Amino acid sequence: MRLSSPFLILIGWMLVGCATAPSIGTGASFEQDRAAILAMAGNYKVTFDFTETVSFVDGYAVKEPYVTGGDEVVRVIADDGGFISLQHILVVGGDDKMPVKHWRQDWIYEPEFVFEFVGQNRWRKRDLSPAERRGKWAQLVYQVDDGPRYAAVAAWQHENGVSAWTSPPSLRPLPRRDATTRDDYDAILAVNRHALTPAGWVHEQDNSKLILSGTPQILVREVAVNTYAKSDDFEIVVADTYWAATEDYWANVRDMWAKLEADYAAFSLTIQGEPEEMYMQILEMADKVQSGETSVAEATEKAREIIGDYTVTEGRATAGAPVIEPIRTVSSQHSTAR
Repeated sequence: MRLSSPFLILIGWMLVGCATAPSIGTGASFEQDRAAILAMAGNYKVTFDFTETVSFVDGYAVKEPYVTGGDEVVRVIADDGGFISLQHILVVGGDDKMPVKHWRQDWIYEPEFVFEFVGQNRWRKRDLSPAERRGKWAQLVYQVDDGPRYAAVAAWQHENGVSAWTSPPSLRPLPRRDATTRDDYDAILAVNRHALTPAGWVHEQDNSKLILSGTPQILVREVAVNTYAKSDDFEIVVADTYWAATEDYWANVRDMWAKLEADYAAFSLTIQGEPEEMYMQILEMADKVQSGETSVAEATEKAREIIGDYTVTEGRATAGAPVIEPIRTVSSQHSTAR
């Protein structure tokens, strides 16, 4: 499957991925923005509700709604003014509860560049003009292994009694619920809204499921409403204990991905579709750190090898460097900010 040139031109201005360190804002609006982002941290009863609505391909019948839920903590793992990082951790299981590291959302004020997903498990860097980033925040979403997933740049709005951030359309990989069960589309073009509610917050999505082979075609539209209602009625300590034991390891893993984003014009995974083969190995090393089976240093080196095995880089940021180069020399220096 190859992306057509017209499609790349079309999405070039609307897609965003990950970003550099921000400038620091001033004024009431900036502080309102920060307060809204930080308000998403907490303990929650979560619902995930995805409903396909309209088919655009003859013969395609919309699927049954996908509805699930659970208990999740959201923790602030970095905050230096114009950069805020929120880590999500699920608590699952019956009598024997266990933590599941979930997605991460980073918020960066006025980013200088972004990494955009362009299909086929590939991400590329794009510089932003002053006008594109002025007064805006990049929301960067990362997978369970801290690799990039999707992002967008937009301004927070504080109007009519609601604080909300609504993205322009941005391309993203298939969600796991579809990547593991179907192969009839290639990517999602999504509009995301994060808004605070009296109960907590909500993540709304307007998704177009895209076929990218040949002329791009929307297969079906989907709406999503994911609610986060404040709740302490679950074993929160399970998530916090896991994070306390593994946070240094995950900081090193984040640094590896950040090094890729800083040093290269683009990178891609060597596997297509759901990258479970890669991320399960990285998650396993965290489990070994928590159990004491291995040290943070040993787990970090193993994670470096795993990321190197599954990643191909393109175009060094510095002149004269090779076009294709593995990431064997990624730093594992601890850092809580990007």
